[in-house]
Amino acid sequence: MGDMTKTEAGTGTGRRVSEARERLLRTAGQLFYAEGIHTVGVDRLVAESKVTNATFYRHFRSKEELAVAYIGSVDQAIRTQIGSLMAADVPTDGILRGIGASLVEQIRSPGYRGCAFLNAAAEFPDPDHPVHRAVVQHREWFLQTITGLFAEIAAAQSEHAGRHFVMLRDGAMSAGYLGDPVLAGETLLRGIEGLLRIHTARGLDERAASAPGPASSAATTVSDIECSPPSA
Repeated sequence: MGDMTKTEAGTGTGRRVSEARERLLRTAGQLFYAEGIHTVGVDRLVAESKVTNATFYRHFRSKEELAVAYIGSVDQAIRTQIGSLMAADVPTDGILRGIGASLVEQIRSPGYRGCAFLNAAAEFPDPDHPVHRAVVQHREWFLQTITGLFAEIAAAQSEHAGRHFVMLRDGAMSAGYLGDPVLAGETLLRGIEGLLRIHTARGLDERAASAPGPASSAATTVSDIECSPPSA
């Protein structure tokens, strides 16, 4: 009966079903990221996951449905990672730096071939396709999360800062694959530092403006982003 077990038939806990699904998803994640979603066929996914065709289609109606699940698994991993940073006892700027450091680690890791979301969107350009929609949903969440963090530092132009951060991320992840990953990581971190420095100054301005009494002469109006490292 191949992969069919009592647990798969519903007479047990369902653990074997979960194991088969997770094995398929794990294999798909490795192959889709390394070689592309369109390149990898169902037969290969089945063979390398060591399941049957029946098991595959029991869990996923099509390869595209598996691709959506793959994007969802990457999304969840990033949500969990950022959630852990946000739950830690560190200041907001430390969370943003931690996200940057995590991106640098990914860019410099063996087998890195760019952003999984941008790669998937390039393979599925139709905005109505489920894979493309899953990518867009992740990016909307990521932008909202980053913007919310910048808003904790200063409400003014936090949306601008969030978009700037995401563009830094996109550029670094592409440059890290197509060029020198070390330089791409260093440039990303310098960009984040410049962005934080300028946005923190906005926060100081906001607090000085809202403080009772005369406005502080230390308040400094800023309007641009410096992407050079802070002076020693």
